[in-house]
This record gives sequence, structure tokens and C-alpha cells, in this order.
Amino acid sequence: MRLITTLLFGILFATASLAANDSNDSSVHEVVLENGMKVLVKPDRRAPIVTSQVWYRVGSSHEPPGLTGISHALEHMMFKGTESVPAGEFSRIIASHGGEQNAFTGVDYTAYYQTLAADRLEISLRLEADRMRNLLLSEEEFLKEIEVVKEERRLRTEDNPNSLTAERFRAVAYAHNSYRQPVIGWMSDLEAMTVEDLRSWYRTWYAPNNAILVVVGDVDPAQVVSLAQRYFGDFAAASLPSLKPLQEPPRLGKSTTRVAAPAQQPYLIVGFDVPSLSTAEDAQEVWALDLLSSILDGGSSARLSRELLRGQQLAVSVGASYNPFARLSTQFSFSGVPVAGVTPAQLKAAVLEQVARLQQELADPAEIARVQTQVVASKVYELDSVFSQALQLGLLESIGLGWPLLDSYLDHLKAVTAEQVREVAKKYLVEERMTVAILDPLPMDEGQSRAAQGVDVHAR
Repeated sequence: MRLITTLLFGILFATASLAANDSNDSSVHEVVLENGMKVLVKPDRRAPIVTSQVWYRVGSSHEPPGLTGISHALEHMMFKGTESVPAGEFSRIIASHGGEQNAFTGVDYTAYYQTLAADRLEISLRLEADRMRNLLLSEEEFLKEIEVVKEERRLRTEDNPNSLTAERFRAVAYAHNSYRQPVIGWMSDLEAMTVEDLRSWYRTWYAPNNAILVVVGDVDPAQVVSLAQRYFGDFAAASLPSLKPLQEPPRLGKSTTRVAAPAQQPYLIVGFDVPSLSTAEDAQEVWALDLLSSILDGGSSARLSRELLRGQQLAVSVGASYNPFARLSTQFSFSGVPVAGVTPAQLKAAVLEQVARLQQELADPAEIARVQTQVVASKVYELDSVFSQALQLGLLESIGLGWPLLDSYLDHLKAVTAEQVREVAKKYLVEERMTVAILDPLPMDEGQSRAAQGVDVHAR
């Protein structure tokens, strides 16, 4: 299973009525079934394939203390069988039809997908509908699978010093916001989790009125809606929990955490409290922050790469990250590995020097234009993938921003000025909003070194 927190965005066309069923139609069609399940269909007839995704509006940020990791654990169990589809059969059936399938859990959502030939879409919808309501959740399967989840945590987090540092960074950066919880969960919570916990979580959140079906590919929208009605339409809506706002209290000064762990190199994370598009009072600030991240880290010609990697040669790697598409307030963060002989403090000072330049000097209009052009080009290129198009739709719908935002996303970025970039840098990238996490390497034995080199770092 894959944990995904950051997804890509692209251009989509405006919504259209199902009545406008033209063979060249590539607009997004939206229908809400009577039970509250939303269905989004976007025809793309360049190849005879289809991606089908079911998104549930529940992720790690919905989990109460003591139950961290339960959304991800349930994701694993969704492949462990129903009365009509035994454990392991879901994946076998999709593979037998030449398709691929998987799932991912994020802070705000859990999603399941299949990509296969367009004429096999009904198979995908039938299987997804079955496990939306008929999951067995046997204790025997749970006891085996929770050990798999715990081993996944050991491999990807506890045995990976950079991931471990990132986890501790989030735990310090967020005081109240539940993004402080790891998607995979704290080990103590995984050890205490029971199959009845999962049954309750499944009954609470896995309901049609908490789900979005997204279908992109060589399909007819009216036929997709008919199939959705056939397989999902008879499910009753559930009474969903009322979500309370999770607003971060004002930070009272810079926070710092240090992680001592066996590692080959030190690692640095510097983050700043910033709004997301869901929480911002002024959406234009979010677009400016988004463009600011591309100025700093938008390819080999961006400032961090040009100045700190090739210029001063202070870092093995360094980057900036900001995700405006989140349900709660978030972080604008920098991370990097210093070269031998350079300390994390020196790398941090160099990063903050780049921030100070943006706070004091207007970015050159040519630089702004170049970054905007790069962003436009990358987003247009993403349209080549039906999977990416479906991800974009599902993500925005699951966090409550709505898929039509895709239609204006690039216009918002192209409207950002150098003055707006400077103002958000001055307002948000300041010490009183800062959290710093530093990995202090401990000696590694030969076995630890081999294990660390073989671990993938997954963004949580």
C-alpha cells in the first residue's frame, strides 16, 4: 500500500450537462446519487483505458488519539475479503483482466483505484461496491495484517532516519492540528488496535454519502452513471460524525527538535506555519505562496538548486515544499542534506538567506514569468495520464474545495505578482512561525547501513 499526501494538479475543462453527450466531449460530468454519493466522470478517448477511483473523506487527520493509523490499517483490510470475494481475490480478479489496482491513505482521505481496459469498468465498480458495504473484517486476517502494517512502519519510518526526523518535525510543528499524527500511526496505537476498532471505523466512515466515485477514460458518462446507480445506488446513507474545527493556537516562538539516530548524514527540516486554501482568509496569499515555492524549488534553474547546490555547494540535496490543497492549515517547509563538512546550522542559515532575499527584493519579472511558464507546461503535460486527472478530481472533492477549482488554478498562479510574493514571504516565513528539526547522526554498523540504503522515503 502507498501513503500519499501530496498529489499533482493540471488543467481540466468546465463542467457540462450529461445531456451534452458528444463523442468529443472531454468535460467533467457530475451527478449526485440519491444516497449522497458523488460521481464524477471525465471522458478521455485517446486510448481504450479507464481509471476508476473511490475516495472516502477520512484519513489520519480524522483519527482521535489512541487510534492513530486506523485509516491506513483499514485500507489494508479492504483487500481481505467479503462473502462473495475471498481474501486475495479482489487483486487476482483485476489482474486476470489485465488491470492494475492499489490504494493509498493520506491525512484527509483514503482512496482505492483500478486502471484497466475501458470495457472492463463494470468489474471494477462491482468489486468496489461489494467491499464498501460487505467487508468481513475477520479477526484472523486482522491479526496477520496488523503485523504487516507494523513492519511497514519499522521499514519506512523507524529504520529510516530522514523519515523519522520528518515524523518528529510534524509532531512538533502542529500543536493542535491533527496533521501532527503519522498516517501510518504511532507504534503503541498499532499494538493496541483491535479488529472491533476497525469494524467501528468502517461502519462510521465507509458510506456512500462519504464517498466520491471518479472515472476518467474512454467512457460514456451516462453509462458510467447508470453503472454507479446499479451498484451503489441502493446503499443507505449514513449519519456521519460532525467535524469540529481544528485551529492552531498562535505560536509563541520558534520550536526546535533534534533526533539522534543511526544515519550516514545529518538532515535538516525548516518549516513555517501557513494557511491552506481551505483555511486562508485571503486566497491570493495561497497562490503567492504556491508560486514562491516554485521560485525556490521549481527545477534546476530555481534558486535553491542554483545557489545552494551548484553555487555555494552547501548541500547534497535541498528543496522547498508547500501543498495549498489541504483540509487544515499546513506548513511551508524546506529540507536538505548538507555536504560533508557543512553543518545543518550552516545549511539552515543559507536557506534563510534565500528567504531574506525574497523578503527584501522583488523577484525579477522575467523570473516570475519563467516560473509561471514552467508550471503551466508541467500541468498541461500531466493531462497525458488519465490516472493523474482522476487524482486531481478526487483530491479536491475529498477535501471540500470542489473539482471546478482545477479550471481556474493556472489563472490564479499566472495572476500572482512579484509584490505579492514578497509580501507573503515577509508575513509567513518568519522566525515566530518557525519549526526546525535536525537529525544528528549516530554511528551505524554495517547491517544498519545496508538497511538504510535500501529503504524508500515515503512522504506521509
